[in-house]
Amino acid sequence: MADKTTLARQFIEAIPHARALGLALTKIGEGEAEITLPYNADLVGDPRTGVIHGGAVSTILDTCCGAAVMSHPSAPGGTATIDLRIDYMRAATPGQTITARANCYHITRNVAFVRATAMDEDKDKPVATATGSFTVEAK
Repeated sequence: MADKTTLARQFIEAIPHARALGLALTKIGEGEAEITLPYNADLVGDPRTGVIHGGAVSTILDTCCGAAVMSHPSAPGGTATIDLRIDYMRAATPGQTITARANCYHITRNVAFVRATAMDEDKDKPVATATGSFTVEAK
C-alpha cells in the first residue's frame, strides 16, 4: 500500500490549486482518504460572516474522493472526476479546519464510485456531503 499512498500524496501535492488552499492528506488506504483544509481568511466567500467559500469545500471533497479512488486495491493508478454531486448542509464555522473523509465503495473496470463528507471541528453535522463517479485508469 505504500506505493499507492505515495502516489496519492504526490497527486495531491502536484495540484497547484490544492497547494494554494493548503490541503493536507492525513490518512489514506484501502479506498479511503482523509484531507484537511485549514481555515484561511483568503478563502472566505462572505466577508461579513467569515464563512469559507463553497468552492473551497467542493475542492477538498473532490480531491479527497480522487485520493480514495487512487488508494483502492483494485485501482491501478490515476483518476479523474466524471461526476460529482455536492450537497451543502450548512456554513462551515469561521476559524475552524474542515476535514473531508471519502470512501471508494464500489469499483468496476472503468468507473469508481465514491461518497464523502466534509466536517468542521463542531462535528455535530456535516458541512457538506458528496457522491461521485471517477475514471479508473486502464491497466
